[in-house]
Amino acid sequence: MEIRKATHQDLESIMAIYAYARDYMMKTGNPNQWKDNHPSQSVVETDIQSGRSYVCIHKGIIAAVFYFNVEEDSTYSRIDGKWLNNEPYGVVHRIARGANVKGAGAYALKWCMQQHPNVRIDTHKDNAPMLKLLDNLGFVYCGIIWLENGDERLAFQSQTQIQGGCPITMCRVLGMEGHSLSQNRCSPYQGEVVRLRPGI
Repeated sequence: MEIRKATHQDLESIMAIYAYARDYMMKTGNPNQWKDNHPSQSVVETDIQSGRSYVCIHKGIIAAVFYFNVEEDSTYSRIDGKWLNNEPYGVVHRIARGANVKGAGAYALKWCMQQHPNVRIDTHKDNAPMLKLLDNLGFVYCGIIWLENGDERLAFQSQTQIQGGCPITMCRVLGMEGHSLSQNRCSPYQGEVVRLRPGI
């Protein structure tokens, strides 16, 4: 799999993935997260135009889509809880995968974690698959945030620190190709990747 920026030629495939994701949510007990046909085509077009929409490609087809950017998200300024830190962060929104490629969503999040040591994301309390995925990847639950329309979301953050010069963040967790994992170190760089926890 590989990640690249989305283009307007990808729009039809992207909208099909979002339609599949909404249907899957409805069938698995999460009917309210993407109600009213969210994300709309105009939102997706804006994401693409801004260069912040990305797709995960597997064997020539779009397997997943997501928004990623290093920015201050206004909905993250107020939280019932506490973020892990106040440092700059990457934001992930509107992540979804298609029906035929399992693991594409995880691959996309791992890619985001490579791009920045702090990554924030939110999801609905009923989105059990996403909650499980975030836990598996080491994201920490930080509290509740509110969208512009007042809806609540559960907020998570991944915080990483590199020691020993390893250029891949979280390679112990990610297991990215080209890095053999042994004794919590990243060969060939021998750099230890440390998971930071609140209060440390």
